[in-house]
Amino acid sequence: MTDNKNTILAIALSALVLIAWQYFYGIPQEKTRQQQLQQQQLKQTAQTTTAQPGQAAQPNQPQPQDVTPPVPGAAQTAAPASLPRADALAASPRVPIDTPSIRGSINLKGARIDDISLVKFRETVDPKSPPVVLLSPSGSPDPFYAEFGWTGASGASVKLPTADTVWTQEGSGALGVGRPVTLTWDNGAGLIFRRIISIDDEYMFSVKQEVVNKSANPVTLFPYALVSRHGTPKTLGYYLLHEGLVGVLGDKGLQEMTYKKMEDLKPDAQGNRQETFDVTNGWLGITDKYWAAALVPDTNARLKARFTFDPAAGGAKERYQTDYLLDSVTIAPGATGTVDGRLFAGAKEVSVVGVSFPIGGVGGYNDALHLNHFDLLIDWGWFYFITKPMFIVIDWLYRVVGNFGIAILLVTLLIKAIFFPLANKSYASMAKMKAVQPQMKALRERFPDDKVKQQQELMALYKKEKINPIAGCLPIAIQIPVFYALYKVLYVTIEMRHAPFFGWIHDLSAPDPTNVFTLFGLLQYDPTALPMIGHFLHLGIWPLIMGVTMWFQMKLNPTPPDATQAMIFNWMPVIFTFMLGSFPAGLVIYWAWNNSLSVTQQSIIMRRHGAKIELIDNIKALFGKRRTQ
Repeated sequence: MTDNKNTILAIALSALVLIAWQYFYGIPQEKTRQQQLQQQQLKQTAQTTTAQPGQAAQPNQPQPQDVTPPVPGAAQTAAPASLPRADALAASPRVPIDTPSIRGSINLKGARIDDISLVKFRETVDPKSPPVVLLSPSGSPDPFYAEFGWTGASGASVKLPTADTVWTQEGSGALGVGRPVTLTWDNGAGLIFRRIISIDDEYMFSVKQEVVNKSANPVTLFPYALVSRHGTPKTLGYYLLHEGLVGVLGDKGLQEMTYKKMEDLKPDAQGNRQETFDVTNGWLGITDKYWAAALVPDTNARLKARFTFDPAAGGAKERYQTDYLLDSVTIAPGATGTVDGRLFAGAKEVSVVGVSFPIGGVGGYNDALHLNHFDLLIDWGWFYFITKPMFIVIDWLYRVVGNFGIAILLVTLLIKAIFFPLANKSYASMAKMKAVQPQMKALRERFPDDKVKQQQELMALYKKEKINPIAGCLPIAIQIPVFYALYKVLYVTIEMRHAPFFGWIHDLSAPDPTNVFTLFGLLQYDPTALPMIGHFLHLGIWPLIMGVTMWFQMKLNPTPPDATQAMIFNWMPVIFTFMLGSFPAGLVIYWAWNNSLSVTQQSIIMRRHGAKIELIDNIKALFGKRRTQ
């Protein structure tokens, strides 16, 4: 059964090696393939489409008035000349935005929210580096914006504001906390459109749309909102993290579509590549790793929501869009029609977004606005029941000690304490197993050709000595979900971004910046740029420390009798050292600390049970073999 235990461990570790291979090699290859496909798409000759400015292309045949219209969007006609972002911003009149969290502006042309910089977050660990840019206007290199508006029933002749409409600000001054702005536009045919925009001290915009009907006839309009992104952004491409279109849409639940999945959608009968939803109580948007722009309509509103993709055409970039259309609003003569909407545009901070969990949950917008699982804007993964409490505990400890690295070390101690009784039984069983190794060897020699009899005698020995042969696997089985949860927390939560530890570790969410292959900075070259093997040539100080602790842990146990298993166990610390070289430093520090605690705990338990500690003998044997060679 000891051999079976070692075989199980070898299989589990082999699976981890395969996962790492996919992580370091398979996914980069897939990203390269996607980039090649995108380049081919850009070279293809596009079909000409005709549409009104600011509206999606529609069939030419007349449609009845009661047919629900499509949501407007940027037409995929000839692409405007791409300008530097600053020039694109200067090309239209704007209303500034100035809050403790956001700097930017609202474009009076189209009344779009298309200029957002997050002043609390910088591009690098250098506090003097530029702030993170989230939204950018059409005409800039990477357009990404939000738009609210009204559309008429298909075939209606009502003059409505479009993406080219220039609005007028009532009064003056910047949009700020407690300082809303009001934009107006008169269509010259009896309809006055008013848009009141306010913002809180974090990242939530509130948009109140009003239509005053001064004409002699009732008017029926449909409110809409959209978030649109032109061009395929650079993504990390890891299966562990979702980047792309996202939403929780009523009874349809969480919906996630990567950019690649959107591109692979087959066109419907009208030639549209889209996913549609008819739901109540939902939200939707486009998310990056740490940032997002999401539409947050009234929770009681019925939505006709869509995820759409328009291929590159006529020199224009491909476009990804999430949008919704609300039920129609009929405005009688002399009356005013009103509809409310919200836009989240900012950092996915857990304290702001919120996190739902029975014990210790964080409210944020999710609770304050009674939203439908808005916390899923953060990709907690399938094992959210582990990652959420892991983050909650780490964040609480951080608030106590003031350092996320120390919080991780304390969480490791806490986990060790929680599982101590189980681990104690496991290590005690392993100690007993080592104590009966001579008897097990004698049984194998006594029945060398009768495997059935050999197993029967071994089971009898285990029963007599009260040994659980699979108990030794429990510490590893416990560590795997904890390892995953911590990795997920380090990888997806913005709180870990640029969080320092001590010494040379300035960002726990990034790999150890030192590298043994550059002699820790003495050689001025980048070995990670080498093809095929470059991913494995980032090996810092902390991964080396982790490898040493893992090697000590392996040498604490007797050498497996099987030569293949012995070779696997001997090489395992080396393999894991290179594998974890490019992992977040916080995770590597956790693993090194956990290994050290495990070695200490196992040594104490083995000594109490009278089992021989093999560490010193194994090290002597290793160096003895080298001297003999």
